[in-house]
Order: sequence, then structure tokens, then C-alpha cells
Amino acid sequence: MRKIWLMFLILVAAGSAGAQVPDMGGNGRQRGGGFGGGQSANIGHFYGRVVDSKTDKGMDGVSIQLIQSKFDTVTRKRRDTVISGMITGRKGNFSLENLPIFGNFRLKITAIGYGTYEQKVAFDIKMGGNRGDMQQALNAVDKDLGNIKLTEDAQTLSQVTVTASKPLVQMGVDRKIYNVEKDISAQGGTGVDVMKNVPSVQVDIDGNVTLRNSTPTIFVDGRPTTLTLDQIPADAIQSVEIITNPGAKYDASGGTSGILNIVLKKNRKAGYNGNLRAGIDQRGRMNLGGDINVKQGKVNVFANGHYGQRKSISPGTTDRYSFFKTPYDSLHQYDYNVSKGHFIFGRVGLDYFMDNRNTLSVSGNIVRGHFNPVTTSDLDVDTLYPSGTTYSHTRRLSNTTSNFKNQGGMLSYKHNFPKAGEELTADFNYSKGTNDNLNYVSSDIYNVKGGSLTRTYNQRQTGDGDNEYITGQMDYVKPLGEKSKFETGARAAIRNITSLNNIDVLLEDGEYHNQPLLSSHFKYRDRVFAAYATYSNAIKNFTYQLGLRAERSDYKGTQTYTVKEPGGGLVDTIGNYSNNFPINFFPSVFLTQKLGDDQDLTFNYTRRIDRPTFFQLFPFTDYSDSLNLSRGNPDLKPQFTNSFELAYQKTYAGNSTFLASAYYKYTTDLLTRYQFTDINPITDSTVIVGTFINAKSSFVGGLELISRNSITKWWDVTGNINIFTSKINVIDTGKFAIPTVGQTWSWFGKINNTFKLPKNFTLQLTGDYTSKTVLPPGGSASSGSGGGGRGFGPTVSGSAQGYSKPTGGVDASLKYEFLKNKAASLTLSVSDIFRTRVFDVYTTSASFNQTAFRRRDPQFFRLQFNWRFGKFDMSLFKRKNMKGEMESIQGGMQGAQQ
Repeated sequence: MRKIWLMFLILVAAGSAGAQVPDMGGNGRQRGGGFGGGQSANIGHFYGRVVDSKTDKGMDGVSIQLIQSKFDTVTRKRRDTVISGMITGRKGNFSLENLPIFGNFRLKITAIGYGTYEQKVAFDIKMGGNRGDMQQALNAVDKDLGNIKLTEDAQTLSQVTVTASKPLVQMGVDRKIYNVEKDISAQGGTGVDVMKNVPSVQVDIDGNVTLRNSTPTIFVDGRPTTLTLDQIPADAIQSVEIITNPGAKYDASGGTSGILNIVLKKNRKAGYNGNLRAGIDQRGRMNLGGDINVKQGKVNVFANGHYGQRKSISPGTTDRYSFFKTPYDSLHQYDYNVSKGHFIFGRVGLDYFMDNRNTLSVSGNIVRGHFNPVTTSDLDVDTLYPSGTTYSHTRRLSNTTSNFKNQGGMLSYKHNFPKAGEELTADFNYSKGTNDNLNYVSSDIYNVKGGSLTRTYNQRQTGDGDNEYITGQMDYVKPLGEKSKFETGARAAIRNITSLNNIDVLLEDGEYHNQPLLSSHFKYRDRVFAAYATYSNAIKNFTYQLGLRAERSDYKGTQTYTVKEPGGGLVDTIGNYSNNFPINFFPSVFLTQKLGDDQDLTFNYTRRIDRPTFFQLFPFTDYSDSLNLSRGNPDLKPQFTNSFELAYQKTYAGNSTFLASAYYKYTTDLLTRYQFTDINPITDSTVIVGTFINAKSSFVGGLELISRNSITKWWDVTGNINIFTSKINVIDTGKFAIPTVGQTWSWFGKINNTFKLPKNFTLQLTGDYTSKTVLPPGGSASSGSGGGGRGFGPTVSGSAQGYSKPTGGVDASLKYEFLKNKAASLTLSVSDIFRTRVFDVYTTSASFNQTAFRRRDPQFFRLQFNWRFGKFDMSLFKRKNMKGEMESIQGGMQGAQQ
């Protein structure tokens, strides 16, 4: 009976199908006859089995969808509609019934970790003049598709690799993104090693970073941090965002600088994945580390860990000619520094996907480190006059023990509104850094080098400091139309700093005695409160964003120190320093004009501020380095910077990109360094003291070119050149009469070559060169410090009194990948191949000229091993997958029925 019934249905369906209006598809009107009220008979049946291509075993939890193109009577267009679907069982079988027997279909099969399978299918019913072979037609509507084999996707399963190959540098008009995973030379290093290859960024041999000749603000995951670059493992960094001219959404502080935002690794791939790594350098120092990410259902957990040992060697010389008193003298100093130590980095976090619209995230990090820098110095002092010549030789040993701790955490919440693009985010960040430093300085003084010892001088310096950073921020985004958007937010930032510096001198009784005139203790708190709003819109190919940020701030500090009274007595003094900076407004304008599909022209303007810190304000003199004393200036004012930038971007075939940027920054009341002479209260001798002043103004301007090109399939080149000039205009007040070097032009270049060689080898060859450069005009804040005690907080990096001489170097790395899907790799890297990267700085003032020259770790080799692992566990995730797929299939089928 079933066969007879099926034959009848086939005949009726065939007749009705032949009478359909041809351009109306599966939902077409019928002109007559027909079956079931004008609907085609749904008697078709597809079935089969999904198996793994390697094991031939049935696959559980696979999504099966049958798709047909149908005519939408509302839009008057054809659209793909899911007409049937299911999830396979344990044996991988599937069966799709009650299908229309005429028309063309597309079978789509998907499984987590496997490549998508698509196939065109149809019921091969052939009707002859006598209605054809009924048995053939009967067999055709019950079609077996056989065993369908799915192949693992090497990009998403097994030894988990990146799903899409990102270029080393992604360039946009407002920021550039440097993908650290593509930089093989940084493996096993720190954030400092990463920055060496980042476009627009310069790194000196001591790890000091500048962005377009100014010290940038360092963010981690979009927020300020107390971490320093040398405390962040390179292998924990996913990417670096370079923002040269931040808009109203970002902190207004950091006037002449931009922002370097370090994005740490966090993976949200279903299943588990991670990597293990280990390395060793030419001095036998090791590093170990690993990452792990597990996502199950609504929870995503990630963790990073790293242990690294270091040994750094830096020899150098200093030559100084002093003429602030007669007889003039010269100093030649040779230093040999060896620093040994280790640090540990750990990070763990969790994302909880509460539902489709709410996500809660929490993360924390902890860093511990111990270092022991030892410096041996030979100092020779000689007068410059033949008559009455005096000479001395000093052999000095400085032995420091330094311990640092850093811990922090972030709690964030994100809510997506029903309207696409509308969202609310809130986060709270806490970080605290602690430094404990103990330094012993022993000086043996000789009247004649090689002669008998004249006297000894031993000093002990204790420096302890805490740096606590607390921020809270809320942001809201509201789409106003298809192309317009409104954003607003508020932020509060509080920083608490404490510092203790005690200097003790070893006397004849064999005991160290405190020198209160040289010691200090201070506490400091600053607060910044801000709110911003931006509006963006697009008119055809022209887009614009207007923003305004309002900030007010205050600081309050207490310092305990000792002063000498006119009669010679000592008295303890408590100094209180505070200031309230009124509300200031910081506008920003971003304009973009598309010049076709592959070209953009952008102009932007921002106004930013740098406020003097407590360290720069309080008048205590730091005597920790007898040759380089420093003192704050309580009369400092904030500096304001107006920045302009014009950029042109062109994208070529093969994803090659060219970006040209012309920039100009004008700063008033520039915070800059200044050196003058003063009297040492202990020795009553004349000494040179470094302080900070407000110069009248300064400007920095230049042209930056960045190009990323795929020369061939095996050779990629990223080049960067920055031609710039700067000048400081000073005020001659008599006391602060500064001889400047005037305006000069300088340039900086960097090139990064990546060669994909046969046999799974990759070669990376990089080089950089910096011409003679005026020392940065200063005023830029670097969040976090690597030093202890007084080293906390933003630092003025520039001086009106010197320049650095040309320097540059070449680095190379060779990587070999092996095992399945290139899961393991060995990387050999060498830095400063030709021993040309140096610190060579000339400084001048009214009282001295000085040249300082140093090297650090030239021709340094490092070997690194890395192994990736991962798996998508179907048993863990199939329930969630089945639920989502069934909801999608059911929704699609309901839409088709409607």
C-alpha cells in the first residue's frame, strides 16, 4: 500500500510542479490542479551518516541543515531558508524527512573543530512520456547520501593555531596594531624586547621607550598600570596598540606623548588550548612559562605564568669638564655594571557569560622580582691648569639588592542592549607596586693612581616605596542612526605614593650613622576626575567625530626631612604640599574622507595636559648619586599641548598598506630638566643639581611614513621612517639661563623583514637607526617605574641642554617549526649583531660639558622552545552546541513556514 500511495503522490506532485510559474521558486503560485491546497507534496527523504575522515567513526553532535533558496514576497528577493535540520546522535546518523521532492537544495554540515561541509543535493526523479519508471521515482524520493567525511580544520582544532593569519602590523588611521605573535625575535624576552620592533617606537639600550621622541603613557588592557615593561613577559602579550594622538575618550594627561596599550593574551575559543615554553641565553639564564585557556558553556578561564632569569652587563665611560669654580677640572669615569636577578609573572582571569547580553569578567596578576646590580667604577679627577695641579683617583663599588612586588586586579561588566551597537561597560582596576632597595657604596680614594690608599668612604642607602593605583570607569555607547553614534563616560583615578630614603655613613666606630640632611620620607596622593562625550557621524564618504573631555585634579603630600639652621643645628621639618587644579576642557576633532575604496585622508586635533608630580614639586635634594643630585621645584605649573595630525592611508592588492602622517605638537609652559650648581650641606662643596622648570614653550613636528608590503609569497617587509624636528624656547630669568642646542632636524628608521624559508624555517631580520637627536623636550608621563623609592610616578624625560649621538643596530631570529600542524618551534635570536647599538649622549650647561657612552649586552644570543596544544572536547560542548543549533534551525523553519 505504501508503494502505491507514494506513486500516486509522485504523479500528482509532478503534474503540479510542471504547472508552476517558473520564477516563483518553491513557494510559487500554481495555475491549476495541484495537490494539498496548491502545495507541492513533501514526501522526500534524505539520510546518511557523518564520520571522521581519519577514523571513519560516526560523529556525535554534528549540525545538519538543508537549505533552499526561496522567494520572499515581502522583499521581492530570493533568500536562503533552512527547511529542515537536526543534530546527529552518537553514531553520526541523520535523517531529514517530509521534504519537497522538486527543486535544488544545499546540505550544510558543521561541527566544532572541523571544516564546514557543503553539497548540492536533489531528488533525481525522471518522468517519461508514460510518467517514467515508477520504481525509479520511488527510489529517488528516498535518497541515501552515504557516509559524509568531515576533516579536522587545522586552523581551529588539534594543535590549535590562529584561525586567521594576522599580519605583523595592522594599520588604521587612529591607531596601529602590532601583533606580537608574529614577532619571533621577542620570544623569551620582556615587553622591552617587543617594543624594539613596534613602528613609531624607539628603545634605548636601557629599555627606555619613546614614541615620536616623547615618553608614552603605558596602558595594560586599556587601563593605567604600575607594571613596567621589563616586568611583563613578551610571551604574555598578544598585541600592542600605538595611539599617537588620543581623543577625548582617553586620559588628557601625557601631553606631548601618545599611548602604548599592551593587550595581554586571553583566548575565548571553545575547549582548551594553550602553550608551554622554555628558553636559555648565552649566559645560562633560563626562562619557563605557559598559557592555558578553558572555555566551557558560559565560563571562560585563562591563566599565564612566567619565570625568567637575567644577567645584563653594561660597561661605559663618562667624561665631564667642570668650570663652575676655579681651578676648572676634568672627570673621567669608567663603569662596569653587572646585574643578576629573576622575576616571576602570574595572571589568571575568568569571563562569565551571564546571558546573551551580560558578561562579567575578573582578572588578577602578581609579579615578584629580585635583582642584584653591582657596579665597579674608576674615577679620575684632574685640574685643567699646569700650576697647582691636583689629582685624585677613586675606586668605587656599588652593591645593590633590589626586590619588587606588583599585584593588581580588574573587575568589569558589559551589558549589550537589544538595539545593535548600544552597550554599557563598567570596570574597576587596582594595582600596587612595592620596591625595597638596599645599596652599599664603598669608595677607596687615592691621591695618586696606583699609590697608597688615602682614605675610604662608605655609604648605605635604603630606599623603600609603594605605588598604588585605583581607577573606576563607566562608558556608554548609543547609536543614533545607521551611521551616527554618541558615546559618554566618566572616570576617577587615585594614586597613592610613599617613599623612604635613608642615607647612612660608616664612621670610625664601625657603625653606620644616619645622615638626616640627606634622608627623606614622603607620602603623596593625587586624584583625577574626568568625564567625556563624543559624537560621530558619516555623510557619504566623509566621517567625523567631535569630542570634549573635562578633567579636574588635586594632589596632597607630606614630607618629613631635616634642615640645618643658621647656627649649625638640625631640625626636623614636616612639609605639606597641596594643589587643586581647576576644571580644564580638552576638545578633540577627528575627520576622515574616503578617497575611494582603498584610500583615506584623515585630520585630527587634540588638546592635552601634563601636571607636575609631587616628586617634581617638593624641594628636597636627592643625594643618592653624589655626581648627579636632583631636586624638585615647587613653582612648577602644568603644561598644555595642542596636537595636530594629518594622515593619508592607501591599501594595495595583497593587503599591502602605506601610511603617511604629518604631525605638529605645540606645548606651553613645557616641563623640562635643568641643571645648576649648589652647595652640598655635608661637604660644603659646590655640586651640580638637576631640577625641573617651566620653559616658555616648545614644539615637535615631523613626517612619519610606514609601509607594509608582501614582496613575494615568502617575503614580507614593514618599514618605518620618522623625520622630525623640535625646539625649546626658554625664559632667561638669570638663575635659569639655559644654553640650548637650538632647533635641529633628526630622523629615525626601522625595517622588519620576514622570510618564509623552505622546510618550515622562518627568518626575521630587523634593523634600526637614529640620527643625532636633541634630547626629548620632556613633559610625557610613563605610567609605572622600574625603580624604587623616588623613582615612582611620571618622569620628565627631556632636557633643554643636550643631544644624543647617532646609534642603531641589526637583530636576527631564525625559527624552525615542527610536529603536527607546526605545533612546536625552536627560535634562535641574536641582538645587536655588529655591536653598534650604544648610549652616547652629550650634555652642556653654563657650568659643565659632559659626554656619556655605554653599551649593554651586544651580540646577545637566546634560544627558545615553544609548544602549542589544544582540543575541542565535543562531550563538554555538544549540549550547548545542540541547543543553539536546534534553536537556529527551528527559527529558520518557522520563518520559512511564515
